[in-house]
Amino acid sequence: MKKRAKLLGFEIDTYDFDEAVEFAKNSSGQVVTINPEMISNPDLIDIVNSSTLVIPDGIGVQIGLKIKGYDVKRIPGIQFARKMMEESQSIALIGAKPEVLEKTVKNLKNEIKDINISFVQDGYFENDERVINELKEINPRLVLCALGSPKQEYFINEAKKHLPDSLFIGVGGSFDVWAGTVQRAPEIWQKYGLEWLYRTIKEPQRFKRIFPTLPLFILSVLKEKFIPKGV
Repeated sequence: MKKRAKLLGFEIDTYDFDEAVEFAKNSSGQVVTINPEMISNPDLIDIVNSSTLVIPDGIGVQIGLKIKGYDVKRIPGIQFARKMMEESQSIALIGAKPEVLEKTVKNLKNEIKDINISFVQDGYFENDERVINELKEINPRLVLCALGSPKQEYFINEAKKHLPDSLFIGVGGSFDVWAGTVQRAPEIWQKYGLEWLYRTIKEPQRFKRIFPTLPLFILSVLKEKFIPKGV
């Protein structure tokens, strides 16, 4: 039975990786790969809570759920999206720079046997309606949006209304990894949920984005757990 945990007003599914994939295979709508930065944006609460599936992508979310008493394993969004491509007959890719998108398509075709990428659109478009209308003509089973958060969440929230049979996943910077322009953290960093730290070391400009968001997020979770409302 589908069960959700609640964290700072955001509802998060408690599936493990295989359960999430199995659920998504037979679903349509919006998949949110949630992290502390998204939870720090109250404008996203309604979109997240009305989504088909919300998976805990960030290690901070896993820690937050642990504080609240939920033993939920992290599901890396990039791995989840990669698995869903293997399960889907028609795939649309939206986002990233044109040259990154081109490399992404090339590499995915080399890596996934019989993959059918039926639609591509780089992230440099201003007319959402045009893109949605083009998607409607193709009606892909899976749509991966690498527009960055919260832009991709807003785009998907609108697009899903027009493509009721499609499954949309916001994948952030995944195209850069699949294209080979950004190196994913070594497996040992992935195992312990420290990809964010690895990328921050490699890209110091990310530091301002992550801090103080992560520690403030943990403090907010502790406050929610231990300080009664109204105090």
